[in-house]
Amino acid sequence: MMADLRRLLPIALVVLGLVLIHSLQPILSPFLVGALLAYLGDPAADRLEAWGLSRTVSVCVVFTGFSLLLLAALLITIPMVGRQIDTLMTKLPIWIDIIQHQALPWLQQQLSLPEQSLQMTSLKTAVTEHWQTAGGLVSELGRHLAGSSMAIVAVVANLVLIPVVSFYLLRDWDVMIDKIHDLLPRKWEGVVVELTRECDEILGAFVKGQLLVMLALGIIYSIGLKIVGLELALLLGLIAGLASIVPYLGFIVGIAAASIAAYFQFYEWMPLVWVAVVFGIGQVLESVVLTPLLVGDRIGLHPVAVIFAVMAGGQLAGFVGVLLALPVAAVIMVWLRYLHRSYKNSELYAPSQDA
Repeated sequence: MMADLRRLLPIALVVLGLVLIHSLQPILSPFLVGALLAYLGDPAADRLEAWGLSRTVSVCVVFTGFSLLLLAALLITIPMVGRQIDTLMTKLPIWIDIIQHQALPWLQQQLSLPEQSLQMTSLKTAVTEHWQTAGGLVSELGRHLAGSSMAIVAVVANLVLIPVVSFYLLRDWDVMIDKIHDLLPRKWEGVVVELTRECDEILGAFVKGQLLVMLALGIIYSIGLKIVGLELALLLGLIAGLASIVPYLGFIVGIAAASIAAYFQFYEWMPLVWVAVVFGIGQVLESVVLTPLLVGDRIGLHPVAVIFAVMAGGQLAGFVGVLLALPVAAVIMVWLRYLHRSYKNSELYAPSQDA
């Protein structure tokens, strides 16, 4: 009886954890973001500590560096992206009008479709009526939050909690890991430590490496499209960089969106060639330089698995689920590999003695 209870304990803990995540998801976001920042900053803090600095001083240096980089990035990109969103929303009605009066009639003629099957009048009307509020996204969000004092309190509390949580977790990261290690059952210690090391390698490679790849690609695409002359270069580059979390998705989304924007801006075919050159260079750099250098071949997450994990996480737990999706998928993959190895070494898989 006791043996059965011990076997059920891990399952019960997993179920309890899932229930708690689902129940507490409205307040988990700042803690998860803070934990992610602490995880990303721990290697740098460990290195500074190895150079002779105390843990607190090391954490302060890393924390200050992160904060300054984030602040500089926000101060530079937010005004530029806001202006480009204004430009986009101004041009969208014109583009829709061109599509409706030129592209759609051609499609209707070629495919013999009824006239009512391809209409964009309602879309154009909606964009035309709301482009000013959509362009002023920050001010609109501010007006919305101003109408609810609780919403303001929640946003401010989350923004304050993230640096506080990340600072204290980063300061005590090694202590927490040691305490968790000390609590492991001795007979499971070797297996758990081995699996945890594999999880850390995969998460480190993916989270740290892929974030750097996404940032590098966003910069490369933005600069390249700016050289081509696209007005929406920064916005399109950032979209392509963010979409690069899934291999090849950033290339596909970016080149499609940039080609459409280039055609409607220049009404010529040559800029489309230069757009293709920009994304071709980005793809080559990603495959040959960025991914091997920053990520390596330790991830093992198939692109389809990445897409499914992100979508499933969002469906099950919203933004919190998206944050947890890839780490959970990586951990599950490590456990599946362990189960696969155990199965291959088990008597169940072994050839029959009679064969």
